[in-house]
Amino acid sequence: MASNDEIDLKATTNLDEVEQGSGAGEKAVVGGTSQLSGTRRHVHSLERYINLSSVGFFGVIVLASWESFAVTFQFALANGGPASMFYGSILAGLGCCAVGFSLAELASIDPTVGAQYRWSANLAPSANRFWGLLQGWITTAAWCFACAGPPSILANMITSLAIFNNKTYEPQRWHTSLIMIATMVLAFVFNLRFRNLLDAFEITGGVLHFVLFVVIIAVIAALNPRSSSDFVFKTLTSDVSGWSNPGVSWGLGLLTVTFSVSGYDSVLHMSDEVKKVRTRVPQSIIIACTVNAIMLFVFVLVLLFYLGPLDDTVISAPLPLIYVLYGATGSKAATNTLIALISFIIFFALFNVFASVSRLVWVFAKDNGLPFSDILAYVHPTLKLPVNALLLLCAVVTALSLIYIASATAFNALISLQALALHVSYFFPIMFMLLRKLRGPPPPYGPFKLGPFGIPLNVFALCYLVYVVLWMPFPQILPVTKDNMNYAGPIFGAVVVGALGDWFISGRKRFQMPVTRYE
Repeated sequence: MASNDEIDLKATTNLDEVEQGSGAGEKAVVGGTSQLSGTRRHVHSLERYINLSSVGFFGVIVLASWESFAVTFQFALANGGPASMFYGSILAGLGCCAVGFSLAELASIDPTVGAQYRWSANLAPSANRFWGLLQGWITTAAWCFACAGPPSILANMITSLAIFNNKTYEPQRWHTSLIMIATMVLAFVFNLRFRNLLDAFEITGGVLHFVLFVVIIAVIAALNPRSSSDFVFKTLTSDVSGWSNPGVSWGLGLLTVTFSVSGYDSVLHMSDEVKKVRTRVPQSIIIACTVNAIMLFVFVLVLLFYLGPLDDTVISAPLPLIYVLYGATGSKAATNTLIALISFIIFFALFNVFASVSRLVWVFAKDNGLPFSDILAYVHPTLKLPVNALLLLCAVVTALSLIYIASATAFNALISLQALALHVSYFFPIMFMLLRKLRGPPPPYGPFKLGPFGIPLNVFALCYLVYVVLWMPFPQILPVTKDNMNYAGPIFGAVVVGALGDWFISGRKRFQMPVTRYE
């Protein structure tokens, strides 16, 4: 007989049947109707209509790795410098692919909106529901705070362009907050028309992602002076941030590159709306990881070789890329245009993030993992969207934007949770899957299987995640003050403590995650 933490419950969704009959207007059975503790639960449904091209570009745009690095590489210059950026891009690319391929295999077995928390609950050797609820809190909290990331980047790009074009302009914190709220509102409004805009947004964003990559690399390489090989491969900066140990500086510089290739689980949270989900979602994850890893490596290499003079204006600028492009083109109009086009890609990523996270909040609420679950699990009957979950994300971004007015440190502390918590959320399902492979029998594989490379890739993915997570709580600058303290560790600890408190107070009774016992 199964214990309270191990519910032997057969899955009610036959994914093979869903794939065979997933027409554009067909409703997918999302979780079906499950029986738990003698009660029957009503389950809301979404429709499967996302095609191959849209789901393929979705993950690529959310990562937007070379764009993310292009607008944040100033942090790597202070810690690690060129050597950390170059070798870090290789390690981050390999680690990203190892983790992504491991998740793709899991997605082929069980393509679910809940992803990490569903897999952890299914594969954990014991305490299944506990691991499901804990993972649900970690993943949901990480992605909710991540929704403020693209608006803050867009706000920095807009204010940096204002400074570039008007030397007398001095940005105030409330300017940044208003820009963040404005971009968030725009993403929310566009998400209400998600189905009508999806194909146009994904194709436009995907094409722009590749075309702009070629254009910017060509501009920098053709017009900027070339740096020496020693500068690119041997220059390790360890005397700018206060850290004197080269190894520590290298590790901290790696984080900027790692941040650019995190978030590849985003497409998983769209699983209930993807046609032929067991093949297309794994394909999207693999494409997103490999394409972005390669493009990031090439961009880092070209940028380092043709960075141009690193004077105080470039190093101290909130967006050094502006001055790198201006130094190459000598034209403010060309620089403004290129930066504006990058901002469009960041906005497309924000559009996708809102869509993905709203589905994650919706399905976690549907499993009674959140307070006010009945409200957050609501699906609008006409729009076929989790509108209340979208409104929650708007509230979170608005609150964080207002916090920025009072304290930039507090704002940065909260959004720093994203990278740390996401990497932790990847660790547990991969570890549980590896244990099942070693102890046997593994769950029935889907169309995508790693085969003999599975165990080595899983082991490398876990080692990479542990290595990266160890560096994330480190402060970027010494000496540590209340303003430059890295609060990622304490904030993550607060989320874990909150999840544990929820489990002991009511979560162990409230959380109704149906755990499929693979035989």
